[in-house]
Amino acid sequence: MWTRDANAGAYPTELQQPVVLRNGASVLVRPIRPDDEPRLTALYSRLSHDTAYQRFFTWWKKLPPAWARAFANVDYRGRLALVAEPDGGTGSALVGVARYEPSGDTATAEIALVIQDDWQGVGLGAVLLDRLLDAAAARGLATFVAYVLSGNRRMLRLLHAHTAILSQATERGVTEIRFARRSAP
Repeated sequence: MWTRDANAGAYPTELQQPVVLRNGASVLVRPIRPDDEPRLTALYSRLSHDTAYQRFFTWWKKLPPAWARAFANVDYRGRLALVAEPDGGTGSALVGVARYEPSGDTATAEIALVIQDDWQGVGLGAVLLDRLLDAAAARGLATFVAYVLSGNRRMLRLLHAHTAILSQATERGVTEIRFARRSAP
């Protein structure tokens, strides 16, 4: 059983959703829980050096325990993370995470995603991004920022394909993209 921060909102079960990806694989997309901390550490250990570096702009042999703890404990309002579990949610592993956190600008949330290497290219990043932006909109957030290494073409393409870009600037190899959720067609 997991516990939550006394300041946190109630666990948003409405955000749990089974999804079938382009390759036919099933995942359960759900909000992160504090008991996911060891699964986050295990996910990090399965990332390639390049994937870990593209997400964190650095590389460690192991995800620092304080980071795993902070990542697994959110308030479900101002800080939210969605995770993907394979096979419709067996609880054994995480293969992707999308999150938003407060940024320096109170009207803007910073987002970040990471997908396990062998789960990339099957639509999981798009699913997590779209679900995260929907959840953020339901919580009154409309403007986002992402800091992406300029060489991370996959993430840059994902943001351009699934969001409404408001501005983009690159400095010292990092692209700052400000965007909004794309309106439904």
